[in-house]
Amino acid sequence: MLNPDIARQLNVNEDNLLQVKNIIFDLGGVIINIHYQASIELFKQMGFTDFEGIYTQLKQTHLFDLLETGKIAPQIFRDELRKYNLSISDEQIDQAWNAMIGSMPAEHIPLLMRIRKKYRTFLLSNTNAIHINYFQNYLKQSFGANPLPLMFEHTYYSHDIGERKPNVSAYEFVLNDAGLKASETLFIDDLAANIEGARKAGLLAYHLSDETISDIFQN
Repeated sequence: MLNPDIARQLNVNEDNLLQVKNIIFDLGGVIINIHYQASIELFKQMGFTDFEGIYTQLKQTHLFDLLETGKIAPQIFRDELRKYNLSISDEQIDQAWNAMIGSMPAEHIPLLMRIRKKYRTFLLSNTNAIHINYFQNYLKQSFGANPLPLMFEHTYYSHDIGERKPNVSAYEFVLNDAGLKASETLFIDDLAANIEGARKAGLLAYHLSDETISDIFQN
């Protein structure tokens, strides 16, 4: 079902593609649309006049890493942001923080269900409790129920497993937990750093850039 044309980017031959038994998908930018600028703009509208500078500073303090690996609670994350704007509420922070989460194309549901019939499929996402709570509510409102269990054998979220991409340990966690062989597993992500990390863990890794997942699978 994998399109043979992707063999070139993977630097393998078509026979190697036939050995793929498992596929690990990223979430944001692969399964759902992501709009980082939407969050930045909304934070600015709420009074964060230098949000890019604040974001950079907080990245240096690893606040986002701590949130995404479940080492701090969402409330601590909100309180840290509030140091730069005391008047902003928890609800406003969540609204702005979740603004980056876009829609999931409806056609991805039957596509991933078909893919799952041929491969063992998994989801590995750098995310956090605030985003996942919002996303799960979105899925229920948009599709009537959460379709992810139909699309994937298991979903791995960084804040649940305590590991995040591109650390090799994140991929190894999934491989070990699901009982997968790295040489038989393909990883698909839209960020080059995460692709590099997956390759260090021994996985085949495909960098999704200008295309969609529909382009790399055939019926």
